[in-house]
Amino acid sequence: MKINRIFIFSLVLLIVSAVFLMGTPIQAKTISLNYSIFFPPSHDQCRAGVEWAKEIEKRTDGQVKITVFPGGTLTKANQCYDGVVKGISDLGMSCFAYTRGKFPVMEAIDLPLGYPSGKVATRVSNDFLEAIQPAELSDVKVLYLHAHGPGLLHTKKPVHNLSDLKDMKIRSTGLSAKVVKSLGGVPVAMSQGSTYESLQKGVVEGTFGPIEVLKGWHQGEVIKSTTDCFSVGYTTSMYVVMNLKKWNRLPEKIQKIFTEVSNEWIGVHGKAWDNGDNDGRLFTLSLGNEIISLSDNESAQWKSSVQPVIDEYIKTAKDKGLEGEKYVNLLSELIRKSK
Repeated sequence: MKINRIFIFSLVLLIVSAVFLMGTPIQAKTISLNYSIFFPPSHDQCRAGVEWAKEIEKRTDGQVKITVFPGGTLTKANQCYDGVVKGISDLGMSCFAYTRGKFPVMEAIDLPLGYPSGKVATRVSNDFLEAIQPAELSDVKVLYLHAHGPGLLHTKKPVHNLSDLKDMKIRSTGLSAKVVKSLGGVPVAMSQGSTYESLQKGVVEGTFGPIEVLKGWHQGEVIKSTTDCFSVGYTTSMYVVMNLKKWNRLPEKIQKIFTEVSNEWIGVHGKAWDNGDNDGRLFTLSLGNEIISLSDNESAQWKSSVQPVIDEYIKTAKDKGLEGEKYVNLLSELIRKSK
């Protein structure tokens, strides 16, 4: 009888201990995490992500170990966010635009609002996130955002005006597809990873994107011309997110390090985007490709042509019970302050 009482007491103690431990933060000597990045390993933004991971490891004295899977090898670009939510990956970096309709508030960032640089677009994206804190991102821990410099038009034949662009098949994603359509082109949705081959084979006749893609994704090798259409400069906002359960189980000390490093890396990515744009410009010129500047009159026409895209977003957001006009006004003000 005595043995039975001891056995029952021990069993109860074990159950209570297990329940307690399930609700406590991870206390293991090493916290192993995996990180899915859609950029190829050679891309500056992937390198920035790898350096972020190394900095986390350094500041935690090796308590955190992060294994990076670049090039969409763990989860594809359009599956990255859901992969983090489901725990396929612990961390993920990809574009909001690759899952159209899933992030109606964050879509506002990508509108053709005349972003002058990657540094500005990245800062504005994070300021917007902090101000709005959209519920659509509540199923993950958002560590930080970054965004490329002005999206420009890169084509296989020169585009000097809207007439040249009419009916051309242009690779685009998210809201940039609507920009292409408003300018008279035919949008063709695809990720950056598929663009080179599609341009090479003539599946598309051009692509919209920051000029950094001409070197970062080698697309300068399969185009002949870039149209500097800064007046319709859009961006593509990108997230670095963490599985919410994994985040909540991190010790507070480790969470603080993640937050500090992430805040610092906002500037790292912004600078990398601008450096990439400069390298892309030099690279495409070295290949003998042409860069076309629009006249003031033509530039104004392009800007006027894309205004319906902004108006449509505001209306659609309102229909969903969202404050689209407020988002656009806030972003425009943040861009003005950041220039």
